[in-house]
Amino acid sequence: MAKKSDSSSIAFRYALALIEMAQEEKALKSVEADMAKLEELLAGSREMLVLVRNPLLSQKQQLQSMALLAEEAKFHKLTAGFLGVLAQNRRLSYLGVVLVAFRREMSRRRGEVIANVECAYALTPAQAKALKTELGRALGRTVGLDVKVDRSLIGGLRVTVGSRMIDNTIRRKLERLRRTLRGQAGNTMNEVA
Repeated sequence: MAKKSDSSSIAFRYALALIEMAQEEKALKSVEADMAKLEELLAGSREMLVLVRNPLLSQKQQLQSMALLAEEAKFHKLTAGFLGVLAQNRRLSYLGVVLVAFRREMSRRRGEVIANVECAYALTPAQAKALKTELGRALGRTVGLDVKVDRSLIGGLRVTVGSRMIDNTIRRKLERLRRTLRGQAGNTMNEVA
């Protein structure tokens, strides 16, 4: 099994190669839209996760599945070819990391600051746009989002930009309430004694 740094390095190389090919073909905007759509599919579809992570699927099955996906989603030929290369090289399990590397590199090239967002449920496109707008206004810079879903947060968001973190999750609020109640219970016990 590859280490995380190895997978990140491999993912970055694949993402960079795709960006460079898309630039050469003047298709970067289309490919970037395809990659965003793929990221949504991967985050929202259990079947897609099984397809890319299942080592029991043959190379041929993965190639056929990626070709069908690209056709149905009307992906640009570069995106379709890229998915074929990942399947051919048995690297579909890296797709999620490649998508993150692609998005981060595109954000870096645009001069965006990346906000790491953890939320209990996936953000809708409208929510993501509103969050980017508000963070951009607060930071005075263009913001890119790196969103991760963590159901243990119950609700709300945790946003980290650089060394700054805003934790407005339900789990955090419950922890604060629990500490407050414990503190009040301790004070009540002291008054009784």
